[in-house]
Amino acid sequence: MTQRSIRKQLLWTVVLSQALLAVGVVLAGVLYTRHRLEAALDAALQSHAVSVGALVRFPEDGSQNLIFEVSLVPKPIDANHPDLFEVSAQGIGVIARSPNWPQSLAVDCWKAVPPRNFTLSGTAFRSYCRKDLPILDREEGQSGTPPVLTIFYAAPKTEMQAQVRSAGAYIAIASLLLLGATITLAFWGVQRGLLPLQHMTEQAGRVSAQNWEFRSPRDADLTAELQPLTRAMETMLHRLRQSFEQQREFLGNAAHELKTPVTILKSTLQALLQKPRTSEEYRSGIQRALEDMDRLEKLLQWMLRLARAEQWAWGTLRRDLTPISLSSTCEEAIEGVRPLAQARNTEIVFATENSALCLADPDDLELVWVNLLENAVRYSPEGAKVNVSISEIGTTRARVTFEDRGSGIPPEELSHIFERFHRGDPSRARETGGFGLGLAIAKALVEAYGGTITATSQVGQGTCMMVELPLYQAS
Repeated sequence: MTQRSIRKQLLWTVVLSQALLAVGVVLAGVLYTRHRLEAALDAALQSHAVSVGALVRFPEDGSQNLIFEVSLVPKPIDANHPDLFEVSAQGIGVIARSPNWPQSLAVDCWKAVPPRNFTLSGTAFRSYCRKDLPILDREEGQSGTPPVLTIFYAAPKTEMQAQVRSAGAYIAIASLLLLGATITLAFWGVQRGLLPLQHMTEQAGRVSAQNWEFRSPRDADLTAELQPLTRAMETMLHRLRQSFEQQREFLGNAAHELKTPVTILKSTLQALLQKPRTSEEYRSGIQRALEDMDRLEKLLQWMLRLARAEQWAWGTLRRDLTPISLSSTCEEAIEGVRPLAQARNTEIVFATENSALCLADPDDLELVWVNLLENAVRYSPEGAKVNVSISEIGTTRARVTFEDRGSGIPPEELSHIFERFHRGDPSRARETGGFGLGLAIAKALVEAYGGTITATSQVGQGTCMMVELPLYQAS
């Protein structure tokens, strides 16, 4: 796959935009200059047409023959190229024409408007036609209605076109110079703008499994567009470091937990093989080995359940879920823990406001409730009471609370109770068959369904576990 360069994209964007701007400036400048020069040429054509019309007069003898003062014809608009003009009157015909009037040119301002722009012998002309100009020089006592003059006047556009080309060339040269300066400035700006990103890349390249420290460069912190990226990188590295450390700790704890039953199992089998034994001794030894195997199998099942729960929480596994009643799952969990509660003479009180529905697997939620209930019952004094309640928080979430009146959890232990293989009282956990995975699995399952689990505790007064889950919203 072809690599893409942000630097090249930015530079090409600047170059193309500036080139387009330069072309637009040149076109706008040329069109505006042409428009202004054409307006000036039109004004000159009108002025010369009126001047030529003023040269027509009646003779002093009072006759109707019109006289045109050729010697007083104004100088041409373009000193290097002669103008064309024709003076005529209706009923009289052509009175005067310019000396260079071509035989092929025939115009009639009364029948049709002559071409405003036309080409004659390869030369471009612009024309003006005046149809109603009266004879200004008229003798006193002249009888009859004086004729109205029609004047056609045209001048070459050679000088105007040269001025337009010259203006276009000057504007184009200036635009190219500005384009070069802009590209140079853009290249410098892009290089300098991407420098903080390069510094961030260098800092990120130093991160490894032995060095998780990422120091955001100062210029990156001062760049508004890079601040979200630096914060995201710092957060990502912090989470990666936590995950890496948790995985490393998990491997160490798992190896330690697996080593104990394996060692015991190996010792039991070796003891059976050291000397001949009776069938009853073999039976007893094999029975102990099976008990150790059961403990090992249970540990592996818990580890597998934890791994799957975390995969669901991370979104790598998807399942089709249906709405379930929280109260029914709690009742099932209470029935499952009831033998343990009766053995410890502990009463479990269940209260619910209504049947809240959540989108989850009932087996998963029952496993969460069983873990929380077993902890509450085991760590409560005999004859105590454990309260379980379900309530709704607004219209979007439900809360399931487990309260006991046990010895409580010290503050230094409270923040670690959801960690894998963490046991606040290892000896007691061994006695009850615990591995320190129950709360970790509960937390992973709750988070897999978009919920949260928190704990509050006071030493000597008891512990409260609160689970919040999103309510099922019927579409």
